[in-house]
Amino acid sequence: MENREQAVPLEAVGSPRLYRQIADQLRHLIDRREYPVGGRLPPERELAEKLGVSRPSVREALIALEVEGRVRIRMGSGVYVIDRPAGDLAIAALTDEAPEGPFEVLKARELIESAVCAEAGATAGSQDIAILDDILAQMENPELTGDDLVALDRAFHVGIAAVLGNAVLARFVGMLFDQRINPYFRQLASHFENAESWSEALSEHREIRDAIAAGRGHAAQAAMRRHLQRSQERFSQSFGEGPAPGVQAARRGQASERESVVTRLIRKN
Repeated sequence: MENREQAVPLEAVGSPRLYRQIADQLRHLIDRREYPVGGRLPPERELAEKLGVSRPSVREALIALEVEGRVRIRMGSGVYVIDRPAGDLAIAALTDEAPEGPFEVLKARELIESAVCAEAGATAGSQDIAILDDILAQMENPELTGDDLVALDRAFHVGIAAVLGNAVLARFVGMLFDQRINPYFRQLASHFENAESWSEALSEHREIRDAIAAGRGHAAQAAMRRHLQRSQERFSQSFGEGPAPGVQAARRGQASERESVVTRLIRKN
């Protein structure tokens, strides 16, 4: 089985939307039964090495395939090929209109919004800070749903851009954030967002707010960069892939053999 996996004809790829090409290759291999239904795909690290791409690009591709109904991600175990829905009702394969990958969006936001914060720190007034404070206070409500928190998260980031009084810039920041609600980003978030991650994000928001309120543009810029980098890190946590089923069986066999040896020694003595 190991030799078969090594012989899988994965090809190095290069494109502004790498995740689409990666998803296409993996989908093709699944259709050819290189990865059969019920089988597990190689770990992200291994796929990234074979394809010559980053792990975030591989993760985006796996999320896209999960949205399509071709694989299921089991946290703590790995990524498994599943049967296509009856009547082929799975979401269609990626098209030219497929959204940008989540990590590309977060990186773009990091670069743009950190620059916005540098300017906001120099121009924000008391009314601007009051708006941000109101948003942060609402985010503390433990009864909020995930969608409620996403809406307030958007309001916070757009509110910072609005400090500059440039409607085009505020709208652009909002449009970038709205990529967060595309099917792929939502699926990625479903694996990693929880009360703890939102608490961390709120704390990071407060650091940004405090720097802006103090008129410290450079500190606000650094705080926003850290926040969006940490967002990327939160979405990059391991799926928790355990050893392959064959390895697990081998380990059980080794354990059984060791137990047999110990048993024989005990009986001998």
